[in-house]
Amino acid sequence: MRRDKFFRLAALAGVAALVTTGCLSSSDEGSTSSSGDGDTAGAGGSDPGDGVVEISGAFSGAEQEGFEKALVSFEEESGVDIEYTGNSDFTTFIRTSVQGDPPDIALFPQPGLLLEIASDAGTVVPIDEFLDAGALEETLIPSLDSNTDSEGVIFGAPMRMAVKSLVWVPKAYAEEGYSLEPATVQELEDIAGEIKASGTPPWCIAYESGAATGWVGTDWIEEFVLRTSGPDVYDQWVSHEIPFDAPEIQEAFDAYGELIGPDADNVRGGVDGILSTPFGEAGNSSFDTPPECYMQRQGNFIAGFFPADVQKDLDANVDVFVFPPYEGGYDGQPILGGGDIAALFNGEDQESKDVMEFLTNDQFGAEWAAIGGWLSPHRTFDASNYPDETTRKIAKIAADADVFRYDASDLMPPEVGADSFWKGSVAWVDGSQSTEEVTADIEASWPTS
Repeated sequence: MRRDKFFRLAALAGVAALVTTGCLSSSDEGSTSSSGDGDTAGAGGSDPGDGVVEISGAFSGAEQEGFEKALVSFEEESGVDIEYTGNSDFTTFIRTSVQGDPPDIALFPQPGLLLEIASDAGTVVPIDEFLDAGALEETLIPSLDSNTDSEGVIFGAPMRMAVKSLVWVPKAYAEEGYSLEPATVQELEDIAGEIKASGTPPWCIAYESGAATGWVGTDWIEEFVLRTSGPDVYDQWVSHEIPFDAPEIQEAFDAYGELIGPDADNVRGGVDGILSTPFGEAGNSSFDTPPECYMQRQGNFIAGFFPADVQKDLDANVDVFVFPPYEGGYDGQPILGGGDIAALFNGEDQESKDVMEFLTNDQFGAEWAAIGGWLSPHRTFDASNYPDETTRKIAKIAADADVFRYDASDLMPPEVGADSFWKGSVAWVDGSQSTEEVTADIEASWPTS
C-alpha cells in the first residue's frame, strides 16, 4: 500500500479548522496556543541528557533502513544513540502514547494528526522554542507548512516530501512526438486527443485499492480544485469554510470529467478498467510494445510499482513532467503532495532538540536520497545526492512550484476524507451519481462537531 495516501485510514476528527496556509513564522503570541499550558507541553520522552533520543514514525522496511543510514553521521559525531521505532498503526500508537509515555520525537505522516495531538494532548513543543522558523522558511518548498494551528503556532517541521502532481509516460511517448512540456491542462487534453485518434486510450487510471478504493479519484479532484480555483479556495474547502458542494468544487469534478471523457473513453478499459484495475498496475501497460495507454498522473511513489525491468533503469524507460496549470484558473503552478513532519515532545532534553535541528535542516537525508525513496522538502538540498535524473527532475518540479498543498482528503475529517469522498469518487466515475448529487452527499456527511 502507498503509505503516504493510506494515512487517511486513521481518524482525524476536528482538525479541519486547524489547517492554515500561512508561512512558517509563528504569530506574536508565540507559544500561547491550543497546545495547553507550558507545564504540560514537552514533558514526555526519555530522561534529559541520557544520550538516547527515541523517535517514532509510520514507515518501516526499506524506508526505515534508509532513514537509519541517514542518522549514522549524526550519531557518530554527537555520541547520541537515536532509537527509531516504526509503527504501521502510527495513529493509534501516538494517540495512546501521548497520554502517558510519548517518544522524544514523532514523525507525523500528515499535518492533521499532528495538529489534533497538539490541540488535544498539549504535549507538542512549538518549534519556535528551539528552531529558527525564519531560516526554515527560506529553504523549504513553498507552503509546505500546514503544521500551523489556528492561532499561528507551529508544531512541526517537514523532514520528507512526497510529490503527487506528476504525469508519468513511457519513452515511447516522446518518441511518438508528444510534448513533455504542456503548458496547460487544455494542452494536455489536446495531446490526449491526438493519442486517442491514433487508436490508443491516452490515460492510464485505476482506482481499485480494496477497502480504500476511490482514493485515486480524490487525488484527481484535489488537483483540479487547486488549478481551477486556486489555493485559497482549496484551503477553504479543506477547512469547510465553503461547503463540499460549492460551485468551485463542482467545477473541479466537471473539469476532470472533460479530461477522462464521456464514459471514461479516454482511459484504458473505460469505467470498468478504472474500477477493476489495482491502482499500482495502472501504468504498467504503458510499457508494453506498443503501449496500451500513455499517461499516468500519480505521485513519485508509483515508480516502485513499475515492472522490475523498468525500475532497474528509470531514466532509460520513463519520462515524467508536471501536471500543468488550468487555463483560466489559478495563475501559477501548484503542486499537490504530502510529507513527514518532525515534532518534539521532550522539550526538556537538549539532545532531542539537536536531533530535531538535524532532521529538519536542508542537508539531512543525503544517504537516504542516494538509495532512493526519499525527497527533501528543501529547495536548497543538493540534488546530486539523488540516484537518477528522474528523481532529480521531480525534486526540481517541486522546488519550482508556486504553491504546495497537502492532500485535502488527508486533512478532512475521516467521515469525509476516508469514507464519503472515496465512495463518492467511485459513484461519480461509474455514472451512478451526477456531480451535483455526489457533492451534495459528501457535504451531508461532513460532521457537525
